[in-house]
Amino acid sequence: MSRKKGSAQQCATQRAIFMSEDAPNAPRALRHIAVSERPQERMQRDGVRALGDSELLAMIVRSGTKGMNVLEVSRELLNRAGSLSALINWTEPDFRRVKGIGKIRAMQLVVAFDVARRVREATTEAGGLFKEPAAVFAHMAPKLDQLQVEQFWVLCLNRKNRLIKALPVTSGTATSSLVHPREVFREAIRESAAGVICVHNHPSGDPAPSTADIQVTRQLREAARAVDVELHDHVIVGKVAADPAGRGYFSFRSAGML
Repeated sequence: MSRKKGSAQQCATQRAIFMSEDAPNAPRALRHIAVSERPQERMQRDGVRALGDSELLAMIVRSGTKGMNVLEVSRELLNRAGSLSALINWTEPDFRRVKGIGKIRAMQLVVAFDVARRVREATTEAGGLFKEPAAVFAHMAPKLDQLQVEQFWVLCLNRKNRLIKALPVTSGTATSSLVHPREVFREAIRESAAGVICVHNHPSGDPAPSTADIQVTRQLREAARAVDVELHDHVIVGKVAADPAGRGYFSFRSAGML
């Protein structure tokens, strides 16, 4: 064997060792994980529903970083967020705080989760049925949970509690949102609504009602009676993590305050 050929083989061996999963500083991508453990292989064999949350994320993240393979990076994302659904609310800087997530990958993740958010939002658009506050929260949280100010919405419903239109009424400061009943019921009458659900957010994440929220709800209840439009509920949207009840919202109807 010539010295040139032996040198080439030695270099190839060194590269293989460097790129192996045993090398502590090697970027460990999906291709460096055992074939039977690769998410794409499991998906082809067992279907997408067989994949866990970290495996689904790994399919998007695609590669790891020094000392962490792609599945470990995905698990770190989930550990920090708390759940897969919580990642819907993450911004590019949030993703970039996780080791192994650079600018381009962070942008790709933001796009992927915004698609998920829009799909979730679209499932309860016009025609959606609103009989429980949980349905209101599922519909409105994607619109409100990243706002830094309070925003007040009215959901105009027909006689079967199906959504005719969801309309923003006012936006306030970081701590308050002023609304007058006439602004709410003007929209309801314009849409020929049989009933309404009022919704606003708390930027702090805690959905517990303030004294002002309680006062406004009383005014809305009296105005609803005057114009013969039923006030089904007033729902305050917060964040699950900031809600002692673990729901992420407060319903005046469920609390017996309507």
